[in-house]
Amino acid sequence: MKTIGIKREGSRWYVVLSCDDVPAELLPATGAAAGIDMGVASLVTTSDGEPLANPRHLEASAGRLASAQRDLARKKRGSKRRRKTVARVAALHARVRRQRLDGAHKAALALVRAYDVIVHEDLRIANMTRSASGTIDNPGRNVAQKSGLNRSILDAGWGVFLRVLAHKAESAGRELIAVNPANTSRTCSRCGHCAKENRLNQAGFRCQACGHSAHADVNAAVNILRAGLALRDAAEAA
Repeated sequence: MKTIGIKREGSRWYVVLSCDDVPAELLPATGAAAGIDMGVASLVTTSDGEPLANPRHLEASAGRLASAQRDLARKKRGSKRRRKTVARVAALHARVRRQRLDGAHKAALALVRAYDVIVHEDLRIANMTRSASGTIDNPGRNVAQKSGLNRSILDAGWGVFLRVLAHKAESAGRELIAVNPANTSRTCSRCGHCAKENRLNQAGFRCQACGHSAHADVNAAVNILRAGLALRDAAEAA
C-alpha cells in the first residue's frame, strides 16, 4: 500500500487506495486492431463500423438540475432550506459524474476485450471546449452553436473515457496509440484524397475524387487506424 486517501462528496465518503506491484490481468490475444473516432452522436465509432452509444447523462438529468437550481436561487442565503437545496444540486451532479464514469468503464472494457491494438486521436479537449464568446472588441461567431457543441463534448466525457481506456489497456496488456487528428475526417480512406468538400454533413462522407461513400465516423476511424499502424511501424524500424 502506497497511499490511502479519504474524500467526501455530499453525504458520501470514499476511501481511495493506491498500491504498488499490482499484477496486470493480461487478456488473451485477439489478433485484431481498431481505430476509434470520438463523437457526440456515438461516444466511439470503430474502424469495423461498430458504434458505442453516448448515453448523454447530463442531458437526461437537465430537467431535474434546472429545477433544483431554480429552487436554489429562491432560497435565502444561510437558511437551512438553502443548505438542503445545495446538497440536492450537488447530489444530482455527483450522480451524473458516477454514471459517466460507469459508462466509460464499460465502453473501455468492451474495446480492450475485442482488440490487441487500439488507436485514438490525440485530442486537446480543453482547447476544443474553450468558449467561443470572445471579447467586446473581438466577439466570437456562432457562439450559441459552439456552446451547444461544447456541452455535448463535455457530456460525452471524452477525457474521462480516454483516461479509463489508457488504464485498462495497460492492465490488460493492450497497445494504445494516439495519433494527430488533423484531417482524419476529411481524407478518403480509399484513395487518400483530402478535401473539406468530402464531408457532406455530420454523418455523410463522399470522396470528390473517387466517389467512395461511407459513414463519416467509420471513414475517420479507418484513417486513424492506418495512421497509428504507420506510427508503430516507423517506431519499430527506428
